[in-house]
Amino acid sequence: MDLVNSYKGVVGLVFGNEKSASSNEDSYVERLLDCISNGKLAEDRRTAMVELQSVVAESSGAQLAFGAMGFPVMMGVLREERDDVEMVRGALETLVGALTPIEHAKVPKNEIQPALMNTDLLSREADSISLLLSLLSEEDFYVRYYTLQLLTALLTNSPNRLQEAILTIPRGITRLMDMLMDREVIRNEALLLLTYLTREAEEIQKIVVFEGAFEKIFSIIKEEGGSDGGVVVQDCIELLNNLIRKNASNQILLRETIGFDPLMSILKLRGSTYSFTQQKTINLLSSLETINLLIMGGSEADPGKDANKLTNKTTLVQKKILDHLLMLGVESQWAPVAVRCAALQCIGNLIIGHSKNLDALASKVLGEGPQEAALNSILRIILRTSSVQEFVAADYVFKSFCEKNADGQTMLASTLIPQPHSMTHAPLEEDVNMSFGSMLLQGLTLSESEVDLETCCRAASVLSHVMKDNIQCKEKVLHIDLEAPTPSLGASEPLMHRVVKYLALSSSMKNKDGKSGGNAYIQPILLKMLVTWLADCPSAVHCFLDSRPHITYLLELVSSSSATVFVKGLAAVLLGECVIYNKSGESGKGAFTVVDSISQKVGLTPYFLKFDEMRKNFLFTSARSAEPRQQLTRSASAGMVEPEDVDGNNLSDQKDEDLPVLSSIFDAAFVNLVKSLEANIREKIVEVYSNPKSKVAVVPAELEQKSGESDGEYVKRLKEFVEKQCSEIQVLLNVLQLLRFLSYRGHFMDVEKLTVEEA
Repeated sequence: MDLVNSYKGVVGLVFGNEKSASSNEDSYVERLLDCISNGKLAEDRRTAMVELQSVVAESSGAQLAFGAMGFPVMMGVLREERDDVEMVRGALETLVGALTPIEHAKVPKNEIQPALMNTDLLSREADSISLLLSLLSEEDFYVRYYTLQLLTALLTNSPNRLQEAILTIPRGITRLMDMLMDREVIRNEALLLLTYLTREAEEIQKIVVFEGAFEKIFSIIKEEGGSDGGVVVQDCIELLNNLIRKNASNQILLRETIGFDPLMSILKLRGSTYSFTQQKTINLLSSLETINLLIMGGSEADPGKDANKLTNKTTLVQKKILDHLLMLGVESQWAPVAVRCAALQCIGNLIIGHSKNLDALASKVLGEGPQEAALNSILRIILRTSSVQEFVAADYVFKSFCEKNADGQTMLASTLIPQPHSMTHAPLEEDVNMSFGSMLLQGLTLSESEVDLETCCRAASVLSHVMKDNIQCKEKVLHIDLEAPTPSLGASEPLMHRVVKYLALSSSMKNKDGKSGGNAYIQPILLKMLVTWLADCPSAVHCFLDSRPHITYLLELVSSSSATVFVKGLAAVLLGECVIYNKSGESGKGAFTVVDSISQKVGLTPYFLKFDEMRKNFLFTSARSAEPRQQLTRSASAGMVEPEDVDGNNLSDQKDEDLPVLSSIFDAAFVNLVKSLEANIREKIVEVYSNPKSKVAVVPAELEQKSGESDGEYVKRLKEFVEKQCSEIQVLLNVLQLLRFLSYRGHFMDVEKLTVEEA
């Protein structure tokens, strides 16, 4: 055949550059193949098969030579000598060896990879796949075992061709599914093959489900011990996930036939709940991925996705999944961090946009002795955990709880009652009866050390969710006054002013290397809370402007050379909110005063450049809604050393440990808010410059007739004054027109540099 001839040409080229050893190896493989094909004695042919099997498994050169001439011979044995079990076994083992990369062989990446070439060649052999599938019905155990290994090797390197071939073979999938009921070793190989086969092929997924895959999967999981089982359980769950990923019809079939009870059984902890092996961790993470896939509901293109998502969420909570998730994510603090984070993310996905599930979580209490509301326990995790990933996951629960849930936000805000200063330093773990609001305010108002600033920023993140898009909650928080740390410092201060003080304090904190800023996410979180608070809330803007140093500090922050892109950008947004939501008529607090300060201290061009710089940053441009965990396959978990090494939303290309937090700050909703605010800020500044002062009638001194001045001189001077005024008005109109033009293009010039002469 042409392909073989061309392959021989490649081999000739390779061996032509090698020493005599390679040529000898080539001829040795050729002699063995000739003996297998033309040998007279059965024993000689079997011996040649054993020797060929050995050399192909150990030498990449032999693999290459075998690929050039060996496949027709092996396929002939499989096709014509089915009664000779020993020869069939040998042929299958030899083929497996030819398709398996040799670990100790160092083949440069830019050179021929024999195993890959052989895989491609075998997949092109006429009727090779149908022949291999027919061998699955043979009685011999090893024939079936090596056939499955061979199909898996083919699928690993040539998945599309094998998937297409299997679909065209009558009962091809059925034969593979039958192997799941075979002996354990055969079953495990068939299971692994099916996980590869169903990853992307939707048609194969449908056939596998039709052949009773769900019943067989859960039967094997139960037999293997659930989450305490080995890698076979992981393979089962991976196959299950392949079948339901973005596939609403398969999800419906699972829900209405087997139901979700077997899933609950996997998540239920058994035996010693303090023991979490690496494999158990992977099994639980895979099961939590299953829950997330069900919560997604199906592909975006599926018109029934939303209805299916809603039904799945409702059914899961009816099956008491919240109890299992709270056990894994909140109560089992001995569980690996990766498991706790995944469980918390599942809780967030489960409740968002579902009123009954929101109520179910709000009513949950935890603990066997002194009981505590589940939301309080999750808040305690946020304030106390040493894991940044766990903070992000727990914070996501509150973000989901407060999303378009005004009643829930109001309920949480109603508990925001300041404690006396003498009680604010009590350890968080001492009083499980502390209300949600008291715990949150305690976290916000601890002492001014760097450790407490970390706690403060985490509490601020939760508070921003409570206030988001809720004017009543913003007003409620606005009226919270805190006692002064010491009586000598005088009266109480608004919570907002205390937060700004902590924001300024975080700027002065030093890292171990001497650089300023502390954790890179403390300032962005505090700024995000203030941006959320001031949005569409004039009374909050008025409170912010009550302290004159606030604007000065923000101007310094925008101009700071040590501040990050995010800090400068958010500070610019906060300044802009003080313009667009400014309803103050007091002197020194109006919108024009703020704009004039920006123009004088920063300049409008550098000011708006902060928006551009933030918008161009990868975290800003790649902001997206929460997504399910990254698919956890056997190959992905193979290199995992410890249970904590698995992180579903991994930012592996970024080394900064603060990036997960910054990514959670710059989610799609907040990015869209900032973009809309930026457009409004540009437009408002044009408007402010159009009407810079209040319309008060003022009579210039030049209009008064001077003592001893004749009427003619007075008229002449008035005429000159009016002409000068007209000229200046025209210049101002030109400046205004230019401002409007530049604002539409998204850029500003320094207005203070546009003098009358330049205009």
